[in-house]
Amino acid sequence: MRLRHSVMIGMLGRISDRFHQYQPSKGLRDRMEMAKRVAGADGIEIVYPNDFVDVGEAIRMITDLGLRVSALNLDVKGQKKWQAGSFTSPDPQLRREAVDDLKIAMDLAAELGTGMVTCCPLIDGHNYNFQVDYLKQWGWLEEGIAEGACHRTDIRLSLEYKLNESRNYNILADMGRTLYLCERLGLPHVGVTLDVGHALIAKESPAEMIGLAAQAGRLFYIHLNDNAREWDWDMLPGSVNLWDLLEVVFYLDRLEWDGWLSYDVVTRDGDQVKSMEASIAIVEMVVSLLDKMGREKLEGFIEEGIPAHAFEQLVGALL
Repeated sequence: MRLRHSVMIGMLGRISDRFHQYQPSKGLRDRMEMAKRVAGADGIEIVYPNDFVDVGEAIRMITDLGLRVSALNLDVKGQKKWQAGSFTSPDPQLRREAVDDLKIAMDLAAELGTGMVTCCPLIDGHNYNFQVDYLKQWGWLEEGIAEGACHRTDIRLSLEYKLNESRNYNILADMGRTLYLCERLGLPHVGVTLDVGHALIAKESPAEMIGLAAQAGRLFYIHLNDNAREWDWDMLPGSVNLWDLLEVVFYLDRLEWDGWLSYDVVTRDGDQVKSMEASIAIVEMVVSLLDKMGREKLEGFIEEGIPAHAFEQLVGALL
């Protein structure tokens, strides 16, 4: 299995939480140069509008970088104007601006030679009971995504779900709701970004969700990271849930996945380039572990259905 690895440019810049700043802010040029140094990287994921303050200059830098663009990530959450929502804002003008941004992102994606726009509408949802009209919200989401996606059918739109943050309850909170939206829209070029960490905090099995999305013909893009299933820490892949990562790789191999793996990994300690390199190396080593164990043996464990037998051999393969 030949995997294509992409570095999320945003993860090479400022990293902070409510209490500390762990990594300093960096301009686009510096982050692009960092991405170029990541051993094993085949491409980059870049963000609109954040990375396109000067659109012409950004396009030139990306073209000169020598790495492919795996996807253009549309950010409709960070600016102050989105505080009450983007595609589901109660203000029709702001909903219009979110749709317009999606159309611009699709045009930019085409210009950059990628066929993918990914978007996680994190600001769309609610915090309290009786705060929003759920029926209107869902209708606005359908209308906005449909109009934006229909702007051009040669660019795929991949929707990323997350249980919460920035809203206590995000409107696209899990795989089921995201696939339901895709089904409601009925547009073949609208699908799902499976973020492993987001699946974990939704108490989903990431590999199962990969299979579900693939069966629906909607598995478009994958973000790799890890956490302890309680918060989206964006840790190194496999650092907590090693067996989930092995199972993800097993099913991607089984499905003959030919898309991108993009690394949504936060570096609080150490060098950001080294963290990205380690992330890619970990995944490639898990592929080697899959080779060592053999696909047939893993399929046999599934067929047998006896975890004690399976895990005795799984752990033994690490020795």
